[in-house]
Amino acid sequence: MAKGRLAAMSGIRTTEIREYDLPEPGAGQVLMRVTKANVCGSDLHMWEGKHLFRDHVMGHEMTGVVESIGEGRTTDSGGAPIAVGDRIVPVYYQTCLHCANCRQGLFNICERGSDYQGAPADRAPHFTGGFATHYVVQAQQYFFKVPDAVPDAVAAGANCGFTQMLYVLDQCGSLVDRTVVVQGAGGVGLFATAIASLMGAEVVVVDAVGTRLEDAKRFGAEHVVDMTEFTSVDSRNARIVELTGRAPDVVVEAAGVPAALDEAIRLVRPGGQVVEVGNVSVAEEQSASILPGLITRKCLTVRGTLRYQPWYLAKALHLLAREGHRFPFESLTDRHYTLDETQLALERAANKQVARAIIDPQLSLA
Repeated sequence: MAKGRLAAMSGIRTTEIREYDLPEPGAGQVLMRVTKANVCGSDLHMWEGKHLFRDHVMGHEMTGVVESIGEGRTTDSGGAPIAVGDRIVPVYYQTCLHCANCRQGLFNICERGSDYQGAPADRAPHFTGGFATHYVVQAQQYFFKVPDAVPDAVAAGANCGFTQMLYVLDQCGSLVDRTVVVQGAGGVGLFATAIASLMGAEVVVVDAVGTRLEDAKRFGAEHVVDMTEFTSVDSRNARIVELTGRAPDVVVEAAGVPAALDEAIRLVRPGGQVVEVGNVSVAEEQSASILPGLITRKCLTVRGTLRYQPWYLAKALHLLAREGHRFPFESLTDRHYTLDETQLALERAANKQVARAIIDPQLSLA
């Protein structure tokens, strides 16, 4: 029987390469050969022990090629016919369709959404994460064919960060002639920057790492604010107003730093919107103090958003096919890492040496 390999979380900040028999896809399932996978900020949170997942298959941003198809499956989730060899991207979570959230149409926060993604690596079908040679797409899991114009390395990031930011910013209404501040120029922050710029916004990016600020300019930021130069909230606020002539209409917290939410509430204009996507940990040590009266007195909308509605992945792929050539997605990693180098890729991403390390599970060490 053919074998596959995967990278499992074996402890805090440690991973282990394991080998299992490749499963035959069941009814409605698809066995995908993973061609590219990205290290997302959420992967780093899990790896650092800031998430409930343990001993799971690492990685969830991925793309691949259909290797075999289970009985009854003839199309992707958009109705396009599929065949062995087609390039596809799965939505990394499931929608059970039956829980209280799904019944309200809140598929992005399905109560069973993480059951599959967070399953122990030793539990069949084993291949439940992106840092692996293969991945089993479940029968009730959304997936879409990848347009020819979207390279694998770009498509891999579509199924999490890029699509989430498209969904998040769509909820903010028209961004034409509005000012958007993005806190954090990691992968998610850069995706937010690119999408906001495409939507007609004037974008300001705030970060403390010079190379990341340079990346932000290449991804559509008109202005950047260096936190090593503007070291206080007040000074950053004043600098943003100096650059744009006004307080921002929207602030996107993509830094994953608890204190950034407090700063976002202080930066945004009265009547503005704060979008919280970076902070996902609910551990007490990840708490922060905010001034609730500012939310009231400024009449703010503060929106937390987890994941995205699954059909947004198709929207993101179509947007990337049309506009993706404008942005240097390949520059987010220094090179493509082999599956055996997963630990190294995580370490370099955690140390901010790369914005979005890319793992190629089909690549062998020289």
